[in-house]
Amino acid sequence: MVVLAKGELEQIALPAAQPPLAHVREVDLSAAPGPGRAAAARALVSACEEQGFFKVTGHGVPPELVRAAEAAAAEFFALPQAEKEAAAGRPLGYDSKRIGVSGDLGWIEYLMLGVTPAGALPAASFASWTLPCAGAAVASLSEPPCPLRDLLEEYAAAVRRMACGVLELMAEGLGIAPADALSRLVADAESDSMLRVNHYPPRPELQGRLLTGFGEHTDPQVISVLRSNGTSGLEICARDGSWAAVPPDPDSFFVNVADALQVLTNGRFRSVRHRVVVSSERPRVSMIFFGGPPFGQRLAPLRQLLGDGGRSRYREFTWKEYKSSTHKGRLATDRLCSFEN
Repeated sequence: MVVLAKGELEQIALPAAQPPLAHVREVDLSAAPGPGRAAAARALVSACEEQGFFKVTGHGVPPELVRAAEAAAAEFFALPQAEKEAAAGRPLGYDSKRIGVSGDLGWIEYLMLGVTPAGALPAASFASWTLPCAGAAVASLSEPPCPLRDLLEEYAAAVRRMACGVLELMAEGLGIAPADALSRLVADAESDSMLRVNHYPPRPELQGRLLTGFGEHTDPQVISVLRSNGTSGLEICARDGSWAAVPPDPDSFFVNVADALQVLTNGRFRSVRHRVVVSSERPRVSMIFFGGPPFGQRLAPLRQLLGDGGRSRYREFTWKEYKSSTHKGRLATDRLCSFEN
């Protein structure tokens, strides 16, 4: 349940203007193992350079798994509030309306979970809370497996594999070696990856205005892989600052270039600014895998992308340093600017 006071609703109210539809590049990953691999790699690089955002088909994630995880998540958010709040915690766990610790609000409730490189949701993610199982009583870690947790683990594992495959194609398209120069950051045993499950309830009537579901921001990690239940709301920002609505697609996954990947490519790839606007009378459920590097990983532009005498746009820093900085500002803050040379 999302409960905001009148003043809070005013903070997140938006004009009801309808932005144009975004033209989103589509890359068919099923062509990658064969003769179409080079073309898919070039298409990925082009999409990352132009928009920092694209969608993938032929991704290999079983549709029945996606539907089951999405249905279980919807059941979780339909639980009584007291049961959902049994899973409350920061930064991991259940929360509503509050996004981060700097005062950002949204018409949203969500679960934030840690993910191991194998795709599992580690016990450490549940250190101070228990996860209510959809359709069942609140379960502790010592009780039988939770259907929701099991489904999200399987989902996270499948999407992580796909994300690593996409990163390998990006490396190939950029002409950098080894093949896992990018994907190993997400595949590393110490990688700091997350799974976020968002629920945007139907919007209340606000005399022709819309609500911010999740305010404008870029993702700090290497790569983000998102899907939703086919309900509209996601918008991306163009280079000229204008917004465009992403047409919903229940069968594809949308991929964002995130901040760390912008740094690694020395700004060649663009970390896309995006937001969610609550404009539908239908609830929106989205699941986002954030592929992050290990905390101690040092991030700087890859030498192979600098060329002879090329200038590095960013100073070297660790993922822990950058992640810590993201928690100190508001969502819309341009966090990378303080790491530029």
